Amino acid sequence: MDEVLAAEMTEWSARGLERVLRAAWQRTGVDVDTLAGRAIDFSSNDYLGLATHPELVARLIAAVQTDGVGATASRLIAGNHPLHEALERDIAAFFGAPAALSFSTGFAANVGTIPALVGPEDVIFADAFNHASLIDGCRLSRATTHVYPHSDMTALRALLGAHRGAGRRALIISDGLFSMDGDVAHIGDIVALAREFGAWTYIDDAHAVGALGDHGRGTAEMLGVSGVDVTVGTLGKAFGVAGAFVHGSAILCRHLMNRARSFVYSTAMLPAQAGAASAALAIVAREPARRVRLRENARAVRFALTAAGVRTSGEPDAHIVPVFVGDAAETMRLGAALRARGILVGAVRPPTVAHGSARLRISVSAGHTAGHIAELGNAIAAELVSTASA
Repeated sequence: MDEVLAAEMTEWSARGLERVLRAAWQRTGVDVDTLAGRAIDFSSNDYLGLATHPELVARLIAAVQTDGVGATASRLIAGNHPLHEALERDIAAFFGAPAALSFSTGFAANVGTIPALVGPEDVIFADAFNHASLIDGCRLSRATTHVYPHSDMTALRALLGAHRGAGRRALIISDGLFSMDGDVAHIGDIVALAREFGAWTYIDDAHAVGALGDHGRGTAEMLGVSGVDVTVGTLGKAFGVAGAFVHGSAILCRHLMNRARSFVYSTAMLPAQAGAASAALAIVAREPARRVRLRENARAVRFALTAAGVRTSGEPDAHIVPVFVGDAAETMRLGAALRARGILVGAVRPPTVAHGSARLRISVSAGHTAGHIAELGNAIAAELVSTASA
């Protein structure tokens, strides 16, 4: 086995696709320690700067001291705790939804929820740029899946017209804010098409909840859209903790509690984690200035890069800013060069994105200052100029 795997990894590495772990610790907002020294973090998903918030830390420590460090079982056995139930009430209240159900991770939420809703007799219509967990959830469901070109509503309509009748149920699945491109799905059109063709709607809003919309309720709120049947969100990005959730109708959550295998057969999240997540929801609700600052910083990053001659794309106010490079090896070289300058930026290549579309993925935080953003713009401009002149 080792010989076979070593050969595969040699080939993987030669193509510039091997991943390695790099330590980051002693996080103070967006400043982190790395093996190369102190760095400014433009790579994490801590969009509102809550991951080290003293109130969340205190809430977690207090709950650990009271309830220990493990839930001990799945919630349907002996792992259910009042903090889990309080978190789900808090999530439902935050989003103005009838009910919510929490999961250990966003990946678990998607691979559990999709197969619980559709099966071999059904059809799925999925955006081509959907997250890997959505793709895996579709595969596990064994429903017939039709993939439409990214955000192409004309193509989605054509696929619905051609294939909706082949399935007992139909589910349209899309990210809300696309994690690698920083653009927003046409949720209003998706809901309208679903109603026209008798389909259900499923939006994974992991990168938008807490950050987008007047109240932080995500892309649907930002776009003024209602009627999404299933919304998935995470607690590990803008809310700064870990875990995930589905919100929607009461019967949806009751169904998932019984049928989502990743919920039924997983040890529950740490009760203290649920307590910290409830505290994060309260902070996000009472401090809208964090969202305002995040949007201002996102615009400032795009302005700084444009001024440096770097083209960006995505929603103008979105906190995910891709800089397309194309070549995987060059993308990795740029990421390493920026780390050497004290700037952490995601260097993304296949299979996370399509071949030929490798990119730097800049994640903006409310914790970034004007000085941080200026350093980022100068560093990227310097590295791209050195590449062009080489």
